[in-house]
Amino acid sequence: MGTTPPVTVYSLTTCGWSRKAKDYFRQRGIEAFVIEYDTAGPALQQKMSAEMRKEGADGFPFVRIGGRVVKGYDPAAYDRLLRGA
Repeated sequence: MGTTPPVTVYSLTTCGWSRKAKDYFRQRGIEAFVIEYDTAGPALQQKMSAEMRKEGADGFPFVRIGGRVVKGYDPAAYDRLLRGA
């Protein structure tokens, strides 16, 4: 695998699926930029919500790998995007 694309995870601290997504990247040594929605300030929450709505997401985790979005915990999709497929 070449260069890993940038990974951003929008998460909730209380969400089990968000925990699984963060663990997925951590276990593979992939540095993900994680933003916890419930501990972010109001301005950042508003920005996150707008981005999620634009992408049709209504829950967490919300994962961006490179320029592509994965809604929810989906390891197969993460693998595919990390491989550049």
